[in-house]
Amino acid sequence: QVQLVEPGGGLVQPGGSLGLSCAASGGVFSPATLVWYRQSPGKEREWVTSTGPYGRTMNADSVKGRFTISRDNAKNTVSLQLNALRPKNTAVYYCYYGHRAQYWGRGTQVTVST
Repeated sequence: QVQLVEPGGGLVQPGGSLGLSCAASGGVFSPATLVWYRQSPGKEREWVTSTGPYGRTMNADSVKGRFTISRDNAKNTVSLQLNALRPKNTAVYYCYYGHRAQYWGRGTQVTVST
């Protein structure tokens, strides 16, 4: 059983930055695919960015150049740096772990507002 804990999140002004992290325990980390999803009010959960076992990353077009995913296999963590935030980026951000099974974090709220 893999557990994912996502500290971070919070309120940030438009144009600001925020760092999210997700710490995994209870599973093998380095071969896992790690993903960040988000769900805005009234919308379905959507894929944001992901990193594979060898560190290759992919990003949704809407966040390219602004959001960066990174992983630290020694610390069993995956991070998401959010820059140039916009009000429409307000959402609950979820960490996902995929290796032989799928696990989700509980999510962390990011609110972009003045």
